[in-house]
Amino acid sequence: MTMSPRDHPPGILDSFRELGDALLGSLQDRVELVSLELQEEKFRLLQSFIWISAAMFAGAMALTFASLTLVYFFWESARLTVLGGLTLLYSGAAVAIVIAFQRYLARQPRPFAATIDELKEDRACIPKEN
Repeated sequence: MTMSPRDHPPGILDSFRELGDALLGSLQDRVELVSLELQEEKFRLLQSFIWISAAMFAGAMALTFASLTLVYFFWESARLTVLGGLTLLYSGAAVAIVIAFQRYLARQPRPFAATIDELKEDRACIPKEN
């Protein structure tokens, strides 16, 4: 009985090809995951920028007109007290906003966390023999 070329056991070159194909497939999966996460981060950053811009504009307009109204009402009697009070109020609000924003940033997930987890799992699958 003769063996055809397809019946012979795989050689070392075939094993290297299969290994290379598996490594490239794994690398392709990881690059696609990084690309997807990068796109998500870009979208989240743009969305945050739009929300922050809208809130800052609306807040600035509200504060401006509220301040002008207060100063107008108290121009004759207590304009310095009103201006000092508004300054303290706005300074306190600015500090509170900075603290709240720092807490918000601390709660956000790390960029590329899924990719890092996948790479850790890949490394755990590789046996470490001496």
